[in-house]
Amino acid sequence: MLAEDNELNREIAVELLKMTGMKIDCVSDGKEAVERFTTNGDDYDIILMDVQMPYMNGYQATEAIRKSGHPKAKTIPIIAMTANAFEEDKRDAIAAGMNGHIAKPIQLDKLLSMLAEVIRQQENC
Repeated sequence: MLAEDNELNREIAVELLKMTGMKIDCVSDGKEAVERFTTNGDDYDIILMDVQMPYMNGYQATEAIRKSGHPKAKTIPIIAMTANAFEEDKRDAIAAGMNGHIAKPIQLDKLLSMLAEVIRQQENC
């Protein structure tokens, strides 16, 4: 799932992800991400979560997903995507329950590296 409120950023991310062969389901805000996950969470292997979105930001959405009763709530990888790339932002993402952080603008090699690292972490659990 890709949670991104900016249409241009969403289009770019979708095109990059399609190049990897991934199937992408998009939502435009954090509230919608939580709703979609709690009803269809088994359909998702990873969530790419923008941090600054309306209605519910990415940190709030991540916390809500982690606290939900869905069987995958504690284990689904959630990656922050944000223009804020300081160490503090990375710490905030981890503190909110995210598994990683990638800075915008998204670079395909960094995205693939982050996805590979998260997958490795999941396999080692």
